[in-house]
Amino acid sequence: MELEIDNRQEIIEVEETLVKTLEKLVKASLDYEGWETDYEVSLSFVDNEEIHELNKTYREKDCPTDVLSFPMVDDDSPVLEEKILGDIVISVEKAIEQAKEYGHSFEREMAFLTVHSMFHLMGYDHMEEEDAKEMRAKEEAVLQQLGIKRE
Repeated sequence: MELEIDNRQEIIEVEETLVKTLEKLVKASLDYEGWETDYEVSLSFVDNEEIHELNKTYREKDCPTDVLSFPMVDDDSPVLEEKILGDIVISVEKAIEQAKEYGHSFEREMAFLTVHSMFHLMGYDHMEEEDAKEMRAKEEAVLQQLGIKRE
């Protein structure tokens, strides 16, 4: 499993310990679903301005969001030599805001957003209530495996 990091924000220094934790979570998400772990995932850290533009361009929503997922694998995808699962883009600025709002650490929020996006990359969504419950249960199970609990 290869995690490509692209830090395009200057709001907060992204510590190596956080990157290592996120890498473990990406692998744990794949393991949890029984996926092979030879995929590449791109993880970008951005500010609200950049994620706002991405959200507007790709989802036609004119506002910043916390995280966007861009899956590269689906049933219609050709089999490529490189196994690229997809791209995750996290607004570090939004993660800081939400960590304060929810009363937990920035690291916990970044962990949740990463796992949440991993399940999107693997084909899950939360448009329907039952799907949302299933996805949340899987997210929490992966976070618990690595000892990342709600504070």
